[in-house]
Amino acid sequence: MLQLAEQVHEWGRELGFQQVGITDVDLGKHREHLQTWLDNRYHGEMQWMETHQDLRNDPAQLVPDTVRIISARMDYLPENPQHIQILKQPDKAYISRYALGRDYHKLIRKRLATLAKKLEQRYTHLAAEHHWPLDTIPQRPFVDSAPVLEKAVAEKAGLGWIGKHTLVLNKEAGSWFFLGEVLTNIPLPINKIVAENKCGDCTACLKVCPTDAFVAPYTLDATRCISYLTIELKASIPEEFREPIGNRVFGCDDCQAICPWNKYAKHTEENDFSPRHQLQNSDLVTLFTWTEEEYLKNTEGSAIRRIGYERWLRNLAVGLGNAPKSQAIVNALIQRENHPSEMVQEHVKWAIERQKSTKKSKRKIKRTI
Repeated sequence: MLQLAEQVHEWGRELGFQQVGITDVDLGKHREHLQTWLDNRYHGEMQWMETHQDLRNDPAQLVPDTVRIISARMDYLPENPQHIQILKQPDKAYISRYALGRDYHKLIRKRLATLAKKLEQRYTHLAAEHHWPLDTIPQRPFVDSAPVLEKAVAEKAGLGWIGKHTLVLNKEAGSWFFLGEVLTNIPLPINKIVAENKCGDCTACLKVCPTDAFVAPYTLDATRCISYLTIELKASIPEEFREPIGNRVFGCDDCQAICPWNKYAKHTEENDFSPRHQLQNSDLVTLFTWTEEEYLKNTEGSAIRRIGYERWLRNLAVGLGNAPKSQAIVNALIQRENHPSEMVQEHVKWAIERQKSTKKSKRKIKRTI
């Protein structure tokens, strides 16, 4: 079995994963942390977090007979990510770096499915050779699309530690990577070396958050997080968060960008994760004037597509309301004043009022990265 586990690591590298780990299904303390987080309603509208809690706590309920979880990570940071540069240009649209290229779900799931198939074939061969009992081999790959506590799994599998910003950190690769899993009933040897938490006294990620979304180290109130507000939230964005959002129109990376460990982050080797349609350097007005057809065309195969055109305009209206005062911006906003969506209308009205207001901003947007 040890040799088979070594092959799993080798196959992972061949398939483009930077690291692979293997762990059991006992998630221990993470179950209690999840329950407390849910009890505090920090998940907001993400009811699926609560609905499938039993499956998250027990992977064997998700895939029967599961005894091991293979956790894999893949770097996604593009060359020259320009994080700081774009945030300092308030007329530009900041899009979370993970969403600039192709949607990662299909790509990583396909690679994990290949890994699972290789494992199944090799185990079947070994079972016949050594006369091991061989039943069916239920295996399923997952990529941020099923009730799996993937960060807890990654930590247990030795891929890194969960940082104060609640993301997995690796001392040699930072946190700019995707996670994926394969659930299997093959009793592979597990990784017994768990990464040491090296956050120390650092609180940079907690302090830089534009909306003060961190209740405490290792605890995020998603209802205050810009990624939640611009991606998960289907309703209007509460006014108290609109100004701090700044020009972030899809997600936020501030807590990652400021993390000292991300100086070790590696750029992605996957061409599919490279920016498309100049989304890494587009101005707000240009994106706001896209028709729905242009939006669908330019976001095809992208994670941005998931929020839909209505929320895309909602987010951009907030960005335009925070942009330097400009008649061109006001003119663009006026074109959307009578949009069929009441939510879009409301955000456009707010943005126009901001553009025409002579008052100074009440709160300075944090740009200390």
